[in-house]
Amino acid sequence: MILSNEKRYRWFAGILALMLSAAAICYSQKRNGGEATAKSDSRAFLSQPLTVGWRYNSDLTLNLTPASDQDRIYLPLAGGIIISLKAGDGTLNWRSEFGGELSASPVADDRSVYVASETGKPESGIRRATGALRALGKEGGVTQWMHTLAMPLQGSLTLANGKLFGGSSDGTLYAFDSRTGVVRWSFIYSAPFNSQPVVAGARVYAGSEDGNLVVLDEQTGKLLWRYRTRGPVRGPAAIKDGIVYFGSADNYLYAVNSTNGSLLWRKRTGAGVQAVVSAGEDLLVASLDNYVYKFSLRGKRLWKRQMPGRISAQPLITELEALFTPLSSSAGVVLELRDGRQVNSLPVGEEITTSASPIAVGRVVLLTTEHGLLAFSQPREVAPLKTN
Repeated sequence: MILSNEKRYRWFAGILALMLSAAAICYSQKRNGGEATAKSDSRAFLSQPLTVGWRYNSDLTLNLTPASDQDRIYLPLAGGIIISLKAGDGTLNWRSEFGGELSASPVADDRSVYVASETGKPESGIRRATGALRALGKEGGVTQWMHTLAMPLQGSLTLANGKLFGGSSDGTLYAFDSRTGVVRWSFIYSAPFNSQPVVAGARVYAGSEDGNLVVLDEQTGKLLWRYRTRGPVRGPAAIKDGIVYFGSADNYLYAVNSTNGSLLWRKRTGAGVQAVVSAGEDLLVASLDNYVYKFSLRGKRLWKRQMPGRISAQPLITELEALFTPLSSSAGVVLELRDGRQVNSLPVGEEITTSASPIAVGRVVLLTTEHGLLAFSQPREVAPLKTN
């Protein structure tokens, strides 16, 4: 068929219009998809490619979680040592050494780093103080105040409302003034504390070694109620909408009324439960049976995922993901909160043996290993590995 020049022109014009339209649609889809991906990236940081940007080498790391602020990490080490590192590149800011051994995970605010230590074991038949709590200046690690304690604080320290909370091995739960170190109140209990106190709704929640969740008035230290389980309660509680969720070494996840401690429900797992965290409108629960569970706030199990080892550390939670550090494995594991699917792995190059929890400072994820601290971040064009 022979086309006239006019018809040939119209035919080519039509084809060109179709091609331009298709190109515009593809560009729009690509642009919109790129924007959606960028938005997703900001909410799903842990699932993006992460590589080791720097490492701090040390054979003195402990089963204690580092403290952090907006741009620094405070790493506890054996021998009563704590060091301050820049989160961006691992540069050493200062090193403070005060003897003894650190006994609880430290915590930091905009002024100080708070560290608990044990100065030695008491000799038989001799009574002497073996615990100490210090506030170190963030700029140079110089001691600002120190408080001597009969026995060392254990578990993790907690900061809230100008007070510093911690439980000791002799069964005393303390509230200190964070500026001066003065004891605001102390609650003497019959069993040791080895947990992380949680402050919410003018109450302090702390697990004890005799299986009780102890709840005190934040201002006075008065006992409000306690709930007894059949195993030590060591992980921090999660409080949401007037309900307290916590785990016990008796293999159960508990939900109790925050006002009076009455049981609402409990769910059994395959082993002791230490990690219970709020994940949006649900709960993320890690059990020593090598599984991670997701429960609704009413106790319905939503999913269950097996991990390569036992989980004794608290996970790092973002809006969409959770990072776990299973013992005896060689990598941190990132699960998607929606369905528990594994979406990333952070290899550490050795077997994980510490129960120190992963933390994040800005866009840097930090994992404690037996031989130091690893800082993971999104790779740059040229990012040579830096070591101390």
